[in-house]
Amino acid sequence: MIKMKTRKVEDYLKDKLKDPYFKELWELEEQKLEIVKPIIAYRIKKKLSQMALAKSIGVTQQHISNIENGEFSSIATLEKVLLHIGYTVKIKAVRLDAKVKNRIKRTVKTRV
Repeated sequence: MIKMKTRKVEDYLKDKLKDPYFKELWELEEQKLEIVKPIIAYRIKKKLSQMALAKSIGVTQQHISNIENGEFSSIATLEKVLLHIGYTVKIKAVRLDAKVKNRIKRTVKTRV
């Protein structure tokens, strides 16, 4: 029988976060999660299904599902949902540090 090494998820993540490309993607997902949390919390607090929330806002259930899954293909729809629950959208472009930008470029090239 072959004995396999097991690693904790935290250790694996710590190693992966050393990759600047992965780190940027991870941070983006964390930002998306912060946007999604209040929407889901609102639905739970008000005991609403995605369909009920969608109907009250005037969007489709699929839009709510997509937003709750971090898929923001329409900022206008995202803003409409957030405004309904008492939040707003704030978008900000942030320049990458030159070293990080170059490391990401090198990492992306090696993945292609």
